[in-house]
Amino acid sequence: MKSHRARVAALVLPLALTACGSTPEEVTADGEVVLTVAMDAGLEPKAVEAFNARVAQFEQTNPDIDVKPQEYTWTAATFTAQLAGGTVPDVLTVPFTDGRGLIERGQIADVSGQVAALLYASSLNPAVAKAGQAADGKQWAVPIAAYGQALHYNRTLFTQAGLDPDKPPTTWAAVRTAAKQITERTGQAGYAQMTQGNTGGWILTTLDYAFGGRTEKVDGEKAEATIDTPEMAEVLGALRAMRWDDNSMGANFLYDWAGINQDFAAGRIGMYVSGGGNYGNLLTQNGLEPADYGVAALPLADKPDAGVLGGGTLAVVSPNTGDRGKSAAVKWIDFYYMGKLTAQDAAVADAKTLSETKQPVGVPALPVVDRATYDKQQEWVKQYVNVPLGQMKPYTDAMFGQPLVTEPTKSTQEVYKILDTTVQKLLTDRGADIASLLEAADAEAQSTIGRG
Repeated sequence: MKSHRARVAALVLPLALTACGSTPEEVTADGEVVLTVAMDAGLEPKAVEAFNARVAQFEQTNPDIDVKPQEYTWTAATFTAQLAGGTVPDVLTVPFTDGRGLIERGQIADVSGQVAALLYASSLNPAVAKAGQAADGKQWAVPIAAYGQALHYNRTLFTQAGLDPDKPPTTWAAVRTAAKQITERTGQAGYAQMTQGNTGGWILTTLDYAFGGRTEKVDGEKAEATIDTPEMAEVLGALRAMRWDDNSMGANFLYDWAGINQDFAAGRIGMYVSGGGNYGNLLTQNGLEPADYGVAALPLADKPDAGVLGGGTLAVVSPNTGDRGKSAAVKWIDFYYMGKLTAQDAAVADAKTLSETKQPVGVPALPVVDRATYDKQQEWVKQYVNVPLGQMKPYTDAMFGQPLVTEPTKSTQEVYKILDTTVQKLLTDRGADIASLLEAADAEAQSTIGRG
């Protein structure tokens, strides 16, 4: 095994570049290319130990690569300065929402040639792969995790309300009907909505997408807020009807993500919208009873632009990385991030570790690979699956067929905060005027986007 102390002491720069204009490689005296890879800042000692073990495993099978972990957490506001200062690791992760902008500005390396050589390059899920593609379709960044919003529901409350838990709502009209019936027959909130900590804006944007709307229109560097639209008015109208006409949304109108998870797991909420892979959080952090849980595809309006708000994470390579470094970087991405999805040994090892530590195995989340690759991976790990997959079929049967739309890219969290106020006013003031709410939110969002 390599001596970490010796390799750090032996770092040198080569005297020659691989080609005119290429970035110089950092190599050891033994000719190993040095690759810095991002490791989340603030990890527990055991997590750091596990990360270093993976590094050692990678180096054993790639003796010409010297991996140096670097604590790094992506922040869009500081990235440009860090890039200029040379403090960005060779391999890092960024949100889907930033992918296209980084590509267009040349702030990440073009590794499309190296990615195209991966055995599964043509097996990426097209709905998520585009987040890391340039305008010409070349894959500059590798999607390593993704999510799409879903409708989570309590099967026990469905049964108590006389509803079929195997046939959850597939339209928003049906959501309203089911919510009303749950409240009338069980006394619990039929449907609940996040409203604070920017989650209100997140879910309101989700519903806007589902009804065929968008909250912004982007043209190059210019962005226009598009909150005051018929689609968003329809969304608010649907929420107002459930809240004020049906009284089916309970009494808590200040939910954030943690709070709504807690009440859902406790059996106080019939339905709510959140990321499709939320089962693990509900189980490990909120004590969810597995028998209570159901998840379904997000209902979409019958409109051409209706889609599921989604997001995820891209693995990217710094543009300061040389040619050998870029090849090494894609090998690391393949090994560390993608192996458990595309290689049987890695998939089984990951599932076995999760199972032994009593973590959920098999939780459905929007796959970054296509259906055939996903099904193969599920077959590899099926002996370790410990979640009620049958109760998740209304989601898994549809998750590949729903159009994915990424989150707004301009002043995202700031606009979400503005929409928190919009949905809070709607749910707490019976006389709130939808047209006025949308006009005010649109103007404030446009001002925020302009400053950003």
